[in-house]
Amino acid sequence: MKPSERDTVLVVDDSVDTIRMLSDVLETAGMTVLVALEGAQALTITRNITPDIILLDALMPNMDGFETCRQLKQNPMLADVPIIFMTGLSDTEHVVMGLNAGGVDYVTKPTKADELVARMRVHLANARMTRQARLALDRAGQYLFAVNSQAELLWATPQVFDGLHRAGLSQSEEHSVLSSLLLGWLNRQPEPGHQLPLPSDAGGLQVEFLARISADELLLRLTQAQQPSDTTDRLREQFGLTNREADVLLWIANGKTNREIGQILDMSPRTVNKHLEQVFRKLGVENRTAAAAAAIRFLGRL
Repeated sequence: MKPSERDTVLVVDDSVDTIRMLSDVLETAGMTVLVALEGAQALTITRNITPDIILLDALMPNMDGFETCRQLKQNPMLADVPIIFMTGLSDTEHVVMGLNAGGVDYVTKPTKADELVARMRVHLANARMTRQARLALDRAGQYLFAVNSQAELLWATPQVFDGLHRAGLSQSEEHSVLSSLLLGWLNRQPEPGHQLPLPSDAGGLQVEFLARISADELLLRLTQAQQPSDTTDRLREQFGLTNREADVLLWIANGKTNREIGQILDMSPRTVNKHLEQVFRKLGVENRTAAAAAAIRFLGRL
C-alpha cells in the first residue's frame, strides 16, 4: 500500500500504555495513527484533520467517550467517519449508550489485535463505499445533502461541503445560521422542486427540496441559482413589462410550467397566471407558446 493510500486512525484514550499498544498494532497493519489523550483534544484535531476512522475510549476523565462522540458527530465532515468504542464494560447499557451517541461498533478491553483490525477494515470498507457513492453523485451533477427534522446537517456530498465553504457557510457556527434558514423554510412544508435562495453573500446558491426520506431525514440539493436579472431587464424594456411579468416570461421561454414558475418565484400558480395574462396582452399574443417564441426570438438577437 502506498503512503498516500494509508488509512488514518484517530485513537482517543487517556491511557498512554493503551495508546502505545494500539499504535504498534495499527502501524503494523499499515495505518497512520493520530493520538488524543482526552475528548477536547480529539475535537481540536478533527477541526483540521478528518481521519478515516476513530477509536474512542468510553470512560475518560473530564469528557467521557459518549459525550466526545456526540460532539464529534456535530461536525458534518465527520458524518461518515466510523467511530468504534473501546470499553472494559460490555453490559448492554453502555453498548447502547455508545451506539446512541453515534458509534458504529465497540470492542472490549483488553483489545484483541486481530479482531480489532478486522472490525476496523469492515467499517473502513463500508465508509469508503459511502464516500464513493457520494462522489458519483457529485460527478453526475447531483449535489445532494440531508438534514433532520431540526434542519441539522446529517450528510452531504463533497461538492456540497465545497460549495458551503466557498459561500462562507462551512464553519460550525455558520451551519447554525444555515439550519435556521432551512428550518423556517421546511416548516412551511415545501413541495418537491421548491427552491430556497440562500443569502445574497452566498454567491447565488440555492437549496432545492427533493423528498422526505423518513420521519427524520429530508433530502435536499444545492444548486447555483440562475442569474436572469440582466435578461429580465432586457425583456422588461423591450415589451413594456413589469419586473414580475418579465420574470414570468423568461421562465416561460425556458419551458417552465406555471407550477414550476410559482416555486421558483415563490408565488402561487394562480398569481403566475395573472401575470401571464398581462404578458399576453402586452405582447399581442394569445397563448404561452407564442409568448415564449417572441421572447426566444428577441433573446436570440442579443
